[in-house]
Amino acid sequence: MNRPPLDIERLRRALTETPELAFFTGVEVVESTGSTNADLLARAGDPEADRLVLLAEAQEQGRGRLARQWASPPRAQISLSMLVRTDGLDPELLGWLPLLTGTAVVDALRSATGVPATLKWPNDVLIEGRKIAGILAEVAAGPRPAVVLGIGVNVSLGAGELPVPHATSLTLCDVPDPDRTELVLALLTEFARRYTTWRDSGWDTTALADAYRERCATLGTPVRAELPGGGLLTGIARDIDAAGRLLIGEEAVAAGDITHLRPNE
Repeated sequence: MNRPPLDIERLRRALTETPELAFFTGVEVVESTGSTNADLLARAGDPEADRLVLLAEAQEQGRGRLARQWASPPRAQISLSMLVRTDGLDPELLGWLPLLTGTAVVDALRSATGVPATLKWPNDVLIEGRKIAGILAEVAAGPRPAVVLGIGVNVSLGAGELPVPHATSLTLCDVPDPDRTELVLALLTEFARRYTTWRDSGWDTTALADAYRERCATLGTPVRAELPGGGLLTGIARDIDAAGRLLIGEEAVAAGDITHLRPNE
């Protein structure tokens, strides 16, 4: 299988030549690392580090939600993290950042490849019910408030390389020769556009929430939520609230594993 490397020179040129991508101050590509999120969290102590992008051709100790670990075959995925300072953002609104990122990933996949990507609350990206991408947001310790946002996208994984049985990849979705560099540019462009719009609105979540709802396949469906601590909740996912929590019946869920159920389950 042909798995070309990321074109770092093209990525760097785009940051200076594309107006939307001027949001970012730098982009780096490493051949292999344990975790791009961990690498950027370690750099958060530098108060000047901001809007940095780190990509790895292979990631050996990637981390997902609920401390799940996974590894990526070389050049088969996009393993990307961004360090973003959140000066001026109310800490109570930090929960919207992963939802914003998920919305940006959906739009990037749709525009760059034409796949019918949707969201499963809070920020798993699905194609026809199978997971194509995941997002992990982590608050960074340091002299200025910051968040590291990690994005993992399955690009050319074959069926035997998938991390879990319910996953998929762009190749398995019949996207011919997916260009990872092009997709990274689409991801960064969509994130920068949405983040800048949100910041310039004074952090008003109204438009962001509407965009998220339009892309979220969880809303309006019966779901089962496995809650932290072992609790279980089933019901119709009817909306998200002002904090981005999922409303199942009359309950607001801030974290948990969501399973989409068939109507008779």
